[in-house]
Amino acid sequence: MTTSTVTAPTAVPPAGAPAPARLRRRNRLAQWGFVAPAVLFMLLFFGYPLLRNVVMSFQHYTPKTFFTGEAPLNGFDNWSNVFRDALFGKALWHTLVFTAGSLLGQFCAGLALAVFFTRKFPLNGVLRSLILLPWLVPMVVSGIVWRRILDQDTGVLNSFLGTTGLGGHTPWLTDPHMALLSVILVNIWIGIPFNMVILYGGLQEVPRELYEAAALDGASAWRTFRSVTLPVLRPVITVVLVLGFMSTVKILDLVLALTDGGPADATQTLGTLTYQNSFVRLDFGAGAVVGNVLILISAVFAVLYLRANRTEGK
Repeated sequence: MTTSTVTAPTAVPPAGAPAPARLRRRNRLAQWGFVAPAVLFMLLFFGYPLLRNVVMSFQHYTPKTFFTGEAPLNGFDNWSNVFRDALFGKALWHTLVFTAGSLLGQFCAGLALAVFFTRKFPLNGVLRSLILLPWLVPMVVSGIVWRRILDQDTGVLNSFLGTTGLGGHTPWLTDPHMALLSVILVNIWIGIPFNMVILYGGLQEVPRELYEAAALDGASAWRTFRSVTLPVLRPVITVVLVLGFMSTVKILDLVLALTDGGPADATQTLGTLTYQNSFVRLDFGAGAVVGNVLILISAVFAVLYLRANRTEGK
């Protein structure tokens, strides 16, 4: 008795259909075609300026260079000159104080307003829209307006304090001991709406069931906020702080509009020092050094943020 073996038919691709290898190659080319414009944009507008700034910090770059193209290398002279300058240390300290104070004030006020607006009351949406106005106004305009408000002699704030008997001659922007605090307060006022909007959106994603469970357990309002709201809101808080840090540490226009780095360099930051080295003293090499320091600080903060997110994800 013989046994016949039945062979399964082999699938034959339709006539004219591309081979699997060719199809994979075509898909890969299509993927690179979508990615290439973004990569090209990043290289042209971020990669090249960054690399050029690093090279410039090792060159003797002067206004004459724009005409002759000659910018001889001078090693670490620019770096050593900047680090030996006492103004650099002051600017670095002012930058840290300004950034920390601004982030803390913006976040606390923004979170308080976000929690407040989660309650339903008349004109809730209108008030939230009005609070957004400081964020929508250009920072230079805000700085000029606040400079008029904080003027020692003709400012609205001192006039108001004078009528209430609380003073009226406070040198908000002309006293070296108060100028930095005044700039921080103005920047907090500008940044509150951004923090409020992002945190308010995050609060909308907190499950109502968690609040109901906390209420059944008899948790107080503060206990509920600390044990329910903050843990769920942690990813949003991280994003708010990172974006706030990136925009605050390099701030320039607000300080220039308010104090121009004065009085007596009391509000000099790394951003204003970069501007003054490059466009006032025309020492482009020194300006590039301070700019690279700012980039390095931002990069370190970004790495710490990514590592924290990776650890939290695990």
